[in-house]
Amino acid sequence: MLGLMMAEPLRVATIIEHAAKWHSDTEIVSRRPEGGMHRYTYADANHRSKQLAQALLKLGVENGDRVGTLAWNTHRHFELYYGVAGIGAVCHTINPRLFPEQLVFIINHAEDRLLFFDLTFLPLVERLAPVCPTVEKWVLMAGPEHLPAASDLPGLCSYEDLLAAELGDYQWPSFDENTACSLCYTSGTTDQPKGVLYSHRSTVLHAFGISLPDALSCSASDVIMPVVPMFHVNAWGLPYAAPLNGAKLVLPGAGMDSASLFELFETEGVTFSAGVPTIWLALLQFMREGQRRFTTLNRTVVGGAACPPALMKAFEEELNVTIMHAWGMTETSPLGTTARLKGKHAGLSPAESLGIRAKQGRAVFGVDMKIVGDDGHALPHDGVAFGDLLVHGPWVVRDYFRTATPGELTADGWFRTGDVATIDPDGYMHITDRSKDVIKSGGEWISSIELENLAVAHPAVAEAAVIGVPSAKWSERPLLVVVRRPGMEVSADEMLNFFRGRVAKFWEPDAVEFVNQLPHTATGKILKTQLRKDFAGYSVA
Repeated sequence: MLGLMMAEPLRVATIIEHAAKWHSDTEIVSRRPEGGMHRYTYADANHRSKQLAQALLKLGVENGDRVGTLAWNTHRHFELYYGVAGIGAVCHTINPRLFPEQLVFIINHAEDRLLFFDLTFLPLVERLAPVCPTVEKWVLMAGPEHLPAASDLPGLCSYEDLLAAELGDYQWPSFDENTACSLCYTSGTTDQPKGVLYSHRSTVLHAFGISLPDALSCSASDVIMPVVPMFHVNAWGLPYAAPLNGAKLVLPGAGMDSASLFELFETEGVTFSAGVPTIWLALLQFMREGQRRFTTLNRTVVGGAACPPALMKAFEEELNVTIMHAWGMTETSPLGTTARLKGKHAGLSPAESLGIRAKQGRAVFGVDMKIVGDDGHALPHDGVAFGDLLVHGPWVVRDYFRTATPGELTADGWFRTGDVATIDPDGYMHITDRSKDVIKSGGEWISSIELENLAVAHPAVAEAAVIGVPSAKWSERPLLVVVRRPGMEVSADEMLNFFRGRVAKFWEPDAVEFVNQLPHTATGKILKTQLRKDFAGYSVA
């Protein structure tokens, strides 16, 4: 017997329709790449998204066609999220920080028919266009006054001209909720990027899931500013969660430097933000240098890489801002876990509380997870046993777009994340390493993440990475690579002494090297493949 409830499909367009109807005067504030600020409401955004939908249909965009974007966090990019998906096409957000050859591969692999780009990226797209034959039309996301006097870009036109030609009297169509709505590619640090094709159903469910109190706790009383780019896993779902809840949305454009972010935090009354650790490390330094304080920001979520406990502690003690640790990946839409405390933890000391919140956290409803050993059998949730982390759920990837997935999925449909983790009796998952980064020394495993987190706790260290290097006796030993804070000094011996008594003796790094900067991926993670190349041939006695 089936239930007797209305069979209304979950569609992305219903989110912006809801916001336009019930939060019509709530603001979306955006810093424009061409300069100046833009302000309008959810009602305005819904209307302009409908104008965009009409323009796309007039250009011949059909169900399932891919429409690419090379854009920052702006109101126009927000409209593309809804206007493209709303007609049944696929919004393909492209990370401009990738290498040019990766961008060419991604655009051609997706077979984007149209490509929308911010003014910032005009020189880039002029280099890409000759080797991206599927793109029929390039659209500059600005007014006609910003169009170049001469350009070889096929069909080049301005975004505002496209919208001005349409009335916006459009009704969002209904279709199967499993229809694809957006496409994101992995960063491709070890091989070619792979496409993750999200559905309307998975996206709406994910927006519900991340809004829960024990997830990101989004509400209509919040002012949300995603610092994580909209080209990186759909800004972790916040452009969907904010209108779903009626929260004011602040979009920082291309200004991702600390001064620009701080200005927006203060002028717009931001209460909640999200970004990778490198953003918050730089912002902490900026706040300390000017003895600045936030007046409205009360919490932020950190993901993309492990957040050092020292950073969490500094934000809370110095700036009165709570950092929530979270974990996810492109393949999980991305949120999988958040490190929220349970009621049983109310009486813990600050140090004990931080010990729990420094873990990646508990599974959000909609995501199941387990750890398995080399034999594929599940390991106990005792906080000690560690194994390969597997996940499963309605917003977890089943297959990659046009790419075979040998080894990523188990026979019973679980996704292999590539992370090595423990799960404690309360369900808190703690990543000890990426499977390819864990160091095996004398038959024992050493977590590079744990060592990095400890190194960053040293007052003279701005950033640190640990890689395994060859050892004749132990097979591999940890090498610590450090970036000093500006104007501060610390020697190799001092760094090595810093670890003594804080970790097991065999975990202590054997050597320290200082560099001016660490290599990072396009999404802000430390690029350890490059570090291994930089230190190829390095060995310890």
